Amino acid sequence: MSTPASSTVPAAQQAIENAVSGLVTRGRAAQRMADGYDQARVDEVVAAAGWAILEPARNQALAELAVQDTGIGSVADKLRKNHRKTLGLLRDLQGAKTVGVIREDPALGLIEIARPVGVVCAITPSTNPAATPANKIINALKGRNAVIVAPSPKGWSTAKLLLDFMHAQFDRIGVPRDLVQLLPLPINKASTAALMRQCDLVVATGSSANVRAAYTCGTPAFGVGAGNVAAIVDDTADAAAAAQRIVRSKTFDNATSCSSENSIVVLRDIWPALQQALEKEGAWLLDGAAKAKLQQLMWSDGKLSPAVIGQSAALIAQRAGLQIPEPAPQVLMVEEDASIGFGDAFPFSGEKLSPVLTVYLADDFDGAIAIVERIYAYQGAGHSVGLHSGLPQRALQLGLHLPVARVILNQAHCIATGGSFDNGLPFSLSMGCGTWGKNNFSDNMNYRHYLNITRVSHSIEEELPSEEQIFGAFFERYGKH
Repeated sequence: MSTPASSTVPAAQQAIENAVSGLVTRGRAAQRMADGYDQARVDEVVAAAGWAILEPARNQALAELAVQDTGIGSVADKLRKNHRKTLGLLRDLQGAKTVGVIREDPALGLIEIARPVGVVCAITPSTNPAATPANKIINALKGRNAVIVAPSPKGWSTAKLLLDFMHAQFDRIGVPRDLVQLLPLPINKASTAALMRQCDLVVATGSSANVRAAYTCGTPAFGVGAGNVAAIVDDTADAAAAAQRIVRSKTFDNATSCSSENSIVVLRDIWPALQQALEKEGAWLLDGAAKAKLQQLMWSDGKLSPAVIGQSAALIAQRAGLQIPEPAPQVLMVEEDASIGFGDAFPFSGEKLSPVLTVYLADDFDGAIAIVERIYAYQGAGHSVGLHSGLPQRALQLGLHLPVARVILNQAHCIATGGSFDNGLPFSLSMGCGTWGKNNFSDNMNYRHYLNITRVSHSIEEELPSEEQIFGAFFERYGKH
């Protein structure tokens, strides 16, 4: 893709375009080399990139630097996230065919051939400055692509260290470092936009502004929808198990994941038992005065404050001026009115990126569904919903009625949604939200999104249907006229 003519853009912008063009040119040269790799060589490249983050000392260094430079999350949880998400991805990719013929269907006369997409622009957030770039890089490399990472400014140093580790592994196996590059400092909208325009595919995870920019840059793009997960706890649930899963999910990495619950919708009959179980797990239900103080801290200027994003519940409570009980709380809970408590006037109904959990009470299961619909009408449509229930068929009911791409049944939501070793979802840190979330895909982003597929079509025996086969049921009910 060509850069804008120098006569039509300011000198500073042209300098950015030229710098990005240099990265893309190097990426294209490296990708042409990778295009000639066989499957065994591709899998060596994937293993090298994976080991760059999975090796324990390197993982520790990345986790520590991520928290140090972003001020977000927990070192211990980032260590686990880097390990499990990368290991799970490598498990998913093991044996997957991405070179040459990957599928043959003699009955249809079709042969499918995997082809690279080219140079990928990977936009990554500060909340997962190592795990998300690693996931995108490994998936892209599996398809013989080159990658240029555009991290958030706060996440740049972690991404730089990750790429240093990857380049050292590439040197060991003799593949070009330019297969994986990093947008240089300063990271800003102009340089990221230039990269999006010049590459072949954009994969964007992060703020809604970044996703919108990706979709409007003129390059094919995958972007993800907003998180604002709700989970229903019905009257047949195991209250103790549900509380353990909810708190485990809500506290992981200080709730930086888009898959962390932001609200629980609880049937009234089970609420006393669930509240007791949640409190036993470290959740603290605030009264009205404390809720008001917390709201003032979290949205003092109308948008979510950095003072709470990815911070511990105890630190958030301290910053809000609350009298903190002993032992210190792990989750702060606030109750919202299920009849009116939705939308801009009720910010606790939205995404909070912190261990703060909103509670809505419902009279019955249909009422719970209606509450979730109102939450998602405000924010979070398309992502997923949790269900804690002794009636598995209710999960199907949610899948048939709610605007969600995933229904997570009796699991710790933020751990399960992006793939886990005890469920069948692909390991990913980028969850498509379908048209509900203004996305063009609704599955967990995986290696197939980084492939072009060429189809060879052979002729097969003609099968011409009769009118009766096509219209029989219709004619029987309505006639032919």
